[in-house]
Amino acid sequence: MLKLFPQIKIPRWFGQTYDVVSVWKNVDVTLVVAITLQSIIGALTVYSATRQRLINQGFDEFFYVQRQVLFLIVATGAMVLVMAIGHDWIRERAVFWYISSSVLLILVLVAGAVRRGARLSFDLGPISVQPAEIMKVAVLILIAAYTADAVNDKIDYHQFSVSLLTLGFPVILILLQPDLGSASVIVAGVVGVLFIAGAKRRYIAMITLLAIVSAVAMSIVGVVDRYQLRRLVAYINQDSNQKDLQQIVLQVRFAKRAVSSGGFFGKGYLQGPLTNGAFIPVQFSDFPFSAIGEQFGMVGGFVVIALFGVILWRLWTISRMSRTRFDQLLVAGIFSLLLFQIFQNIGMTIGLTPVSGLPLPFISYGGSHLVSTGLLMGLAQSIYMRRLR
Repeated sequence: MLKLFPQIKIPRWFGQTYDVVSVWKNVDVTLVVAITLQSIIGALTVYSATRQRLINQGFDEFFYVQRQVLFLIVATGAMVLVMAIGHDWIRERAVFWYISSSVLLILVLVAGAVRRGARLSFDLGPISVQPAEIMKVAVLILIAAYTADAVNDKIDYHQFSVSLLTLGFPVILILLQPDLGSASVIVAGVVGVLFIAGAKRRYIAMITLLAIVSAVAMSIVGVVDRYQLRRLVAYINQDSNQKDLQQIVLQVRFAKRAVSSGGFFGKGYLQGPLTNGAFIPVQFSDFPFSAIGEQFGMVGGFVVIALFGVILWRLWTISRMSRTRFDQLLVAGIFSLLLFQIFQNIGMTIGLTPVSGLPLPFISYGGSHLVSTGLLMGLAQSIYMRRLR
């Protein structure tokens, strides 16, 4: 297809001109294939985890999976758009993205929809938009751009302090929603940027300690919802029979049982009694790995983890091959953000980490997180595509 239009060039709509052939022929095909396969697994998982419940309630059994496919199409469009306009154009407007995302975080505290005692998103009829997911992308771009301008290979205390303030403002706004999961994953992404930027270990320890202290302080003054605190208590007491912990404890207990009962090869697609029942209320968004484990067993779980391994390996490779310091730092942040999110989601499914509500990338149901992940993948692809310029 590209050979048919060798002279076509992208016009200067976005402040740059480049040959379509020279850029798009360098797409990381391995990364695209891994993302595609993981997204297909995600759609199948959403269907299996929602089908029986929708049938029992008299609704269309394809309701959620159709929406998931639509979300994936939008996320793919976002990824392709970023690949087309290029990460350099986006970097030049890093402050704008950060300020815009911050304004949205402030507005959601005032006019956001209240669900489970938290204001996480704007309710726009058939869809909802979660500003914290947009901030994931914006804060990584801004801090990577700022630290990339360091004179030396290692950032000094002043640059670290400015980065910390840049991170702290949106994290506080997200904690006020409250959303500990999104706040923690943003911190994880920025820590990856600062680590590769050469921040001293005591600086990294400082930002980690500050995040913990902030969460504890929010809990003490009552900003963090009591439900969020019960998640931590339930993690510490996973065998508890206390009435106010039952919803969380049983949810994790059934999730672990689903994974373990799948055995080596699983019980077969749509054959898992725990997945097809109503034992794990938010399985399609928070605990999709339990559905995979019950239906496809250890083999299915290994395939999913292996695909995540391929995605992370390609991000690691892209970071090492980057042509500029900004490119390297940004992909490092994307790598650490995804790694933390994958570990946290699978970890809470098998009881290794507290329940946080963080989605499993490419697999969990939801539009905002799929679009933000698509934007991050588009940035990584853009960096890879333009590494030889």
